[in-house]
Amino acid sequence: MKSLKTIPLIAALALVAPMAHASDDGDDYRGLTQEKRAQITEKLTGEGYEVRKIDMEDGEIEVYALKDGQRLEIYLNPDLTVSRTKVDD
Repeated sequence: MKSLKTIPLIAALALVAPMAHASDDGDDYRGLTQEKRAQITEKLTGEGYEVRKIDMEDGEIEVYALKDGQRLEIYLNPDLTVSRTKVDD
């Protein structure tokens, strides 16, 4: 009977163990380091944007920002150059 209680416990630990092993090296799960996020925020803030959110989508860095009252989606290349900008509805 005791072994029946042990099986679910072992299964739960097997699921949690990989998460506990993940290191906190500054990368989030989308591959953007905190340093890269800070660079993006500094760059766009210097250009007059108010950065709200930074994500990765289809290999591009996607930044949600405000400028002159408009909500924008700014897409950046890995070298932080703007590839395109879209007005967010």
